[in-house]
Amino acid sequence: MAVRVQQEDFDFGAEADAFAEGRADAGAVVTFTGLVRDRPDGGLREMEIEHYPAMTERAIAAIEAEAVSRWNLVDSLILHRYGRLRPGARIMMVATAAPHRADAFAAAEFLMDYLKSRAPFWKKEVTDAGAEWVAAQAEDEAALGRW
Repeated sequence: MAVRVQQEDFDFGAEADAFAEGRADAGAVVTFTGLVRDRPDGGLREMEIEHYPAMTERAIAAIEAEAVSRWNLVDSLILHRYGRLRPGARIMMVATAAPHRADAFAAAEFLMDYLKSRAPFWKKEVTDAGAEWVAAQAEDEAALGRW
């Protein structure tokens, strides 16, 4: 089980390969990568992501521990970036490994939903018109209801 919060970009293929390498204990590995999405008008110049390291890492570790307690996971990886990211940049990755795919998929979805709504990151969208903090989205909060 691993949590990494970092400014540097990551190589999704290398991370996924390293996570799955030699996994005789798992019948399923699920991976997800989130990207910085441009605005519908195409006007996003960058997203600035801020956090308090100790608080963020503790909160993400607690989310990961909850997933491990709910599903039969043999491993998990949560990788989340901070700093200034342009549209299309990798922002996060979740990987889960489990004996069976249902646990791997469910745990990955749980982690993604909780990271989106509960991980303490503050996001600011920077456009030609200025900068604006990103507010919580009702659909992201609603997604938590299924868990």
